[in-house]
Amino acid sequence: MSQDQPPTRAKLRKDGFTFKQFFVAHDRCAMKVGTDGVLLGAWAPVANTRRILDIGCGSGLIALMLAQRTPEQVSIDAVELEASAAQQAAENIHASPWANRITVHHQDIVSWSEQCDKRFSLIVSNPPFFAPGMASSSAERDTARSTATLDHQTLLRCAAGLIEEEGIFCVVLPAEAGEALISLAQADGWHLRYRYDVAAYAQRPPNRLVLGFSPTAGETLQERLAIRDEDKSYSADWLSLVKEFYLFR
Repeated sequence: MSQDQPPTRAKLRKDGFTFKQFFVAHDRCAMKVGTDGVLLGAWAPVANTRRILDIGCGSGLIALMLAQRTPEQVSIDAVELEASAAQQAAENIHASPWANRITVHHQDIVSWSEQCDKRFSLIVSNPPFFAPGMASSSAERDTARSTATLDHQTLLRCAAGLIEEEGIFCVVLPAEAGEALISLAQADGWHLRYRYDVAAYAQRPPNRLVLGFSPTAGETLQERLAIRDEDKSYSADWLSLVKEFYLFR
């Protein structure tokens, strides 16, 4: 859940971020539009997807990106615990071209999952990863960042109850937290099907992992992305990944 603004020449305003087909206001969200969310929204495998669930949707960024990438018959549920973020997500979605396809739920994912009778072919989450006690500048940001409100074991088990048999559950995490989640997920019966190692610069180790798990075993597809080349210019791979979203010109 990076606080860094995404590396782009797109139009950034204090109150939000302008993409090619939509605007994301984030002034009332603890976690702003950032590279992590953009990575997950642009990368998550959407082929043959029928229903999508975004756990901890924040401003609605990832749900909006996935709506742009999928056909009109694909429905998206977005669950958010924090009241002001849920309200802002609903406003962002209402102002977008996909208002009829995305539903925001202001609720705790554990309670929501217990009441939900649907199953999803794709579940995404940009989850908290700081241990409790690593406080930041605001209570709202602590809620968004700390695993005290949603630990990874609980997240995995909520997703397990909501995923289709052939579905994919995708997360983006710092590299160390991602490695720990792989071990936790595999111990809980998940299979790692996608691994995307993301480095800030070429020739440097990855600092983010984008991971895709499934209840069904199969081959693991592993790729690597450097956002910038060593000369600090954006890499061709990064530009290709985000070309449908960022205003590069």
